[in-house]
Amino acid sequence: MEHVLALLTPANALVMRVILHTGMRISDVLELKTEQLKPSGWYTEKKTGKRRRYGLPGPLLEELKAQAGSVWAFEGRRGPQTHRTRQSVWADVKRAQKALRMPYNVGTHTARKVYAVDLMARYGDIDRVRRALNHNSVSVTTIYAMADLLLQRKLAARARARGKRA
Repeated sequence: MEHVLALLTPANALVMRVILHTGMRISDVLELKTEQLKPSGWYTEKKTGKRRRYGLPGPLLEELKAQAGSVWAFEGRRGPQTHRTRQSVWADVKRAQKALRMPYNVGTHTARKVYAVDLMARYGDIDRVRRALNHNSVSVTTIYAMADLLLQRKLAARARARGKRA
């Protein structure tokens, strides 16, 4: 993911770093208002309507504040009354993926899955990861937390298939 972040615009890389640190969905990160930029706080998830707590470490928080607009943490190109769109961040991530010739799909939601994988590696507790992601179902969380293992298996299968064709 670091290679992808390096190729993104600074603002889009910051959006992705917030997702990587908090596990928030892209739409929730982009809807953060400047007044919400504090070390920790609560927000309502756009997708589920559930409340969720977030925390931002000092250096990340300072970067956010330094680039924040008057209303939105990630101001849109149309001015202070709109926030950056998820499509613009997604397009930048896809551009980076293509430039890196990555053999697997990378999108904005990939950062949320990386967050889950990191939590699972750190704590080894699927229920803790489920709560951190605010999921209702452990089965959904398992897909996220095991994303790296599933990807490794998929890439290995592709490599074996290519070897048989040669």
